[in-house]
Amino acid sequence: MAEIKIEKLDKAAIEKRGINKWPIWTKEVSRFDWHYDSTEECYILEGNVTVETKDGKAVKFGKGDFVTFPKGLSCTWDIKAPVRKHYNFK
Repeated sequence: MAEIKIEKLDKAAIEKRGINKWPIWTKEVSRFDWHYDSTEECYILEGNVTVETKDGKAVKFGKGDFVTFPKGLSCTWDIKAPVRKHYNFK
């Protein structure tokens, strides 16, 4: 299974990928299970999240992180601070 990938992008990379034109998703503090039917890329505008994979790994990310979730991933989202993100499904 592919890993969750976290990157830091500079303004030029954000503009080149057109991230600011992607839709925005928001979610309050909560905990829920999720499955990715396709690869998702997202840029975190606000929030603090821990995603726990089925194999017990915990991945933390927040404001300023560019996160890629692989197709086929099943996980649990644990939102510690309200999230606002740009997202794109491949």
